[in-house]
Amino acid sequence: MSAQETNTTKPRRTRSPKIVINADEIAHIEGLVEGAAQRNPALADRLLDEIGRARIVPAKKMPADVVSIGSLVTYRDESTGADKTVQLVYPENADIAEQRVSIMTPIGVALLGLTEGAAFFWDTRDNQRRTLTVIRVDQPPAEDDTQP
Repeated sequence: MSAQETNTTKPRRTRSPKIVINADEIAHIEGLVEGAAQRNPALADRLLDEIGRARIVPAKKMPADVVSIGSLVTYRDESTGADKTVQLVYPENADIAEQRVSIMTPIGVALLGLTEGAAFFWDTRDNQRRTLTVIRVDQPPAEDDTQP
């Protein structure tokens, strides 16, 4: 096999990273998509695309390093090198001052279901495309699951 042949066998990677979604959260997320379809169809479509390509798993089988509702996520903005930690939440619990990011925002959609080490892109509200890398995922303590 020539050197030229071996150089052409590696295709460019353009696929989105694999994602995993907790089965206990999927009905609520789908309900949010339906509600957003009229107000923000582009965001609703993107979230539907993510759900469509996700592996849905029972809560007891969710890997600890996967971003789900309630997860604390540290990510790096590759354009600035800055790290940021946020908690992914449902819209009713969002509070940017507390670093609680709604799943119904571009960054929330992008983070859902990713594992530590995954790199992904998201489009800011002012139409800038950013590449982010998930550095760390921490799950909330089990007793927080019962909090409203």
